[in-house]
Amino acid sequence: MRLGIIGLPLSGKTTLFNALTRGSAPTGVVHGKVEVHTAVVDVPDPRVDVLSNMFKPKKTIYAKVTYADIAGLESGAAKSGFSGTLLNQLTQMDGFIHVVRCFEDEAVPHPAGSVNPLRDIATLDGEFVLNDLIAVERKLERLTDERRKGGGRDRAVIEREIQLFERFHAALSEEKPLRDVEITAEEEKMLAGYALLTRKPVLLVLNLSEGQAAPAIDYPHARSRLVALQGRLEMDIAQLPPDEAQVFLQEYNITEPSLNRVIRLSYDLLGLQSFFTVGADEVRAWTVRRGATAHEAAGEIHSDLQKGFIRAEVISYEELIALGGMNEAKAKGKLRLEGKDYIVQDGDIVHIRFNI
Repeated sequence: MRLGIIGLPLSGKTTLFNALTRGSAPTGVVHGKVEVHTAVVDVPDPRVDVLSNMFKPKKTIYAKVTYADIAGLESGAAKSGFSGTLLNQLTQMDGFIHVVRCFEDEAVPHPAGSVNPLRDIATLDGEFVLNDLIAVERKLERLTDERRKGGGRDRAVIEREIQLFERFHAALSEEKPLRDVEITAEEEKMLAGYALLTRKPVLLVLNLSEGQAAPAIDYPHARSRLVALQGRLEMDIAQLPPDEAQVFLQEYNITEPSLNRVIRLSYDLLGLQSFFTVGADEVRAWTVRRGATAHEAAGEIHSDLQKGFIRAEVISYEELIALGGMNEAKAKGKLRLEGKDYIVQDGDIVHIRFNI
């Protein structure tokens, strides 16, 4: 899972990046160049901690998420076309965390002259819409030319693609992100290789000053979420040792660090879930999409397990904990044998039987 942290200059992107990654990347505005900070972060999951205490493994491995702090996005950038470097970074992301400035700070004046979250949201969304509109228009030109010349691909396939991209063009012309356009599974396959930015899910983060109340903002788009947090405070807390951080969290009435909340919302946004493998050598969390089969889950662990898949032994996390351990689960016959098409559930403990 790779999430790009985006936002207009001086919105607090790098501050959030540092809070999420417990890093110390320099904050400040970057003009005229694309600058990317990247970090891989453990996904905090109390279930992994409980399983590790139960099995006492040599290694405990959490699921991972990659955050990329992408500088270089400014108002008007899409009009002249995003640079190849910037567009390449954006298209590689599975989704975006859009940081919106809500805080006032005389020492850090807003580039537009005033703090206006709704304006800034519309500005950056507009940049992505314009980029996609240009890309869709170019694609329609190529498809129309292909239909006129004939030969090559099936004409019916070309017509279906034209219809899809015409729907996209209509939505973008009304300044609607493509996340709001419902498409079929067949149309989804047509889009393989087209990294349209407004198709990607977005987590909108309202960046508040210490003690500031979140403004009432509605962001009703499909595959979008909204969360408010105090970015600078969260970053400062993230730099502290765990015991000191807990004291500050309690003092400021923060129920959990932004890292936990943002990652959980990111998972939900991208349609992901975790399953676990356990044993004396290793307790590990793995990430799969919701709706993934046991066969697909086996492939996440190792391609050999997927290739030689026979059965999956499965028990839910809740049931394993209630029974008190794997030996008790086996003694009571609670391990289920599932086939390739079993739909893995969040929190399943899975052992793959295979033969190659």
